[in-house]
Amino acid sequence: MVYERIAVNELHDGQVVEIVFGPPPGNIVSADLIEEMSAELRRLDNNAPENKSRKLIILTGEGKHFSYGASVEEHRAENVAAMLPAFHSLIGQVVRCTIPTMAKVSGLCLGGGFELALACSLIFTAEDAKFGVPEIKLGVFPPAASVLLPCKAGDSAVCHLILTGATFTAADLHRLGIVNTVAQSTSLNDVTAEFVAKEILPKSASSLRIACEAARMAVVEYFDAHIETVEKLYLDRLMSTSDAVEGIEAFLDKRHPKWIDG
Repeated sequence: MVYERIAVNELHDGQVVEIVFGPPPGNIVSADLIEEMSAELRRLDNNAPENKSRKLIILTGEGKHFSYGASVEEHRAENVAAMLPAFHSLIGQVVRCTIPTMAKVSGLCLGGGFELALACSLIFTAEDAKFGVPEIKLGVFPPAASVLLPCKAGDSAVCHLILTGATFTAADLHRLGIVNTVAQSTSLNDVTAEFVAKEILPKSASSLRIACEAARMAVVEYFDAHIETVEKLYLDRLMSTSDAVEGIEAFLDKRHPKWIDG
């Protein structure tokens, strides 16, 4: 299959698959990217004979950054009702993927890009990476992060991330247990490759898949139980406010928002 937004690299005779998404510098999580990544995950995570040896899927951004986040234009009121369910479907695919998944993060990892990383089994990051869900600054909030973050961190940390839109360092998130490994910026690829060689390749592919399913069962159940409710809160309540519309338009117009709802 030919893709325009993602490149697929099969490593170690296909035991490891790296999905590199773009285009840089922002690697924006757009509707087109969502469609392509979803199609590739369907190709990889099924019972086809060629998938029997799959042991790890790595998601990473092309160039210096993981992702600036989701397309703000597609969050406009006339687009978001179609975009958001498709994005949450992709997040659900990553969460439910029986092949272990790893987000390999450098540079900025924000908004929808951070949500994509949160959906993975593992997060490996460069020490100078920056993380955050800045949606509240636009008058909105991150639905998927609102569901996934409580599975990884305590309530106070989750509220701080979502209510302030603050940017966090890789070290911050490592202390919170959200990030697995922090590597020197120039060593991230080497550290990831060493982990794959030592901890992934020697293991049984079928056992890894079954263990991944078991390890992620609670996260899958929590995500499935809450994502529709949070999505409805976003689409039905939030997007009916003037401030949600104003925040998106102000960002696109490159001006300060004028809040009127309070």
